[in-house]
Amino acid sequence: MRDPLSAVTDAFTAFVLGKVETTRLPVRTSTGQAQAVYLPTAAPGLGDSGVIIGREVYSGKGYIYDPFQLYGQQLPAPHWLVLGESGNGKSALEKTYVLRQLRFRDRQVVVLDAQGEDGVGEWNLIAQELGITPIRLDPMVANDSGIRLNPLDPSITTTGQLALLRTIIEVAMGHGLDERSGFALKVAHAYVVEHTTHRQPILTDIVERLRHPEAESAEAMNVDIDDVRAWGLDVALVLDRLVDGDLRGMFDGPTTVGIDLDAPLIVFDLSHIDRNSIAMPILMAIVGVWLEHTWIRPDRKKRIFLVEEAWHIINSPFVAQLFQRLLKFGRRLGLSFVAVVHHLSDVVDGAAAKEAAAILKMASTRTIYAQKADEARNTGRVLGLPRWAVEIIPTLTPGIAVWDVNGNVQVVKHLITERERPLVYTDRAMTEASEPSGDPDLEWETEQRAILIEQQMNGTSQSTVA
Repeated sequence: MRDPLSAVTDAFTAFVLGKVETTRLPVRTSTGQAQAVYLPTAAPGLGDSGVIIGREVYSGKGYIYDPFQLYGQQLPAPHWLVLGESGNGKSALEKTYVLRQLRFRDRQVVVLDAQGEDGVGEWNLIAQELGITPIRLDPMVANDSGIRLNPLDPSITTTGQLALLRTIIEVAMGHGLDERSGFALKVAHAYVVEHTTHRQPILTDIVERLRHPEAESAEAMNVDIDDVRAWGLDVALVLDRLVDGDLRGMFDGPTTVGIDLDAPLIVFDLSHIDRNSIAMPILMAIVGVWLEHTWIRPDRKKRIFLVEEAWHIINSPFVAQLFQRLLKFGRRLGLSFVAVVHHLSDVVDGAAAKEAAAILKMASTRTIYAQKADEARNTGRVLGLPRWAVEIIPTLTPGIAVWDVNGNVQVVKHLITERERPLVYTDRAMTEASEPSGDPDLEWETEQRAILIEQQMNGTSQSTVA
């Protein structure tokens, strides 16, 4: 029942003003109701610390991502898988991401650049811009001038050396080593490591010892020396490819002096290697293990290891096993592994399905560009994407991707500044586009600040609703 005094007041107001005041009830709502009314704001953001990727398509919010900031809170692992057909923006995303990460002084990046044009890798322009010379591995370069990485580098533990030698041989042979061949390799390696003191042991030493084993090796197993020689013959023939065959000049000598592992960006240019040959997974295995023992250190730096054509790693059970250890080891030392793959079917349907699944499981961040409907459904099934995301993947236009950050799924448009544009586009016609206008540094800082402010404002409005 209304208060009598209020009724009198309303009657007097109506007499004087000629109208009746209406009473409005206060609006009350909950966070769940607000999110149900405006779905694009329902999913929480990833915070405002890190590098700018672009904008969320549905809400317009700035999208900021950094695995080092999110690790331990929103991410169980800092590793990242990038998928999609060529021409949809994967390369541009990788390059802008690296350039923006390098604005932080405690970041360091290694790139395995397996693609290129005009005789150089895709990352050559960025390396030039930063004053860095790529490490170009090329079997066609003259012996005296080529870059070498030694699988028997003393910086790699003896256990690591033996594991790497086995991987090289198993990848080349297409199957695991049997016990006898494994024994011949083990005794040859042990002898070389023990008796080579005045210089770095090299693969030539292993090949020579496999062909001419020591009598002590046979006596230790109570077998004939000719048997030990026969056991190691196939192994010697495989390693001979790296010494005198088509892969010579890259791994058949001491590690080249002067490779700068303290540079902010280290680019291994693999563009001169046939990406469809057996040489590519062998090369990636050697580079990966060499980096594990020489580059990753227990310091304060955050490291990013980006691998293009990463299916060479994930699809080989022997190489994948080496990288699984690297990924587990790297989490403790601040390493984020970025694997770039065209098709998920390249890895999940191969001989290394078990190893591929293990590596994919460690990639808590997945970015998926446009794919055909069948491929999108397969990707969604393997990665556990929501149905709405699977349905939208075939409709995505270049530069737009589905991002799944440990279950936080958004559709994101990648933004590129005018200064970055000529550095990141693979297409030569795009590279030769018009020059940027204005001050590029000011332009970058202005855009960065605007997106950060917008992100913070959106975060504030969500807090208010809650």
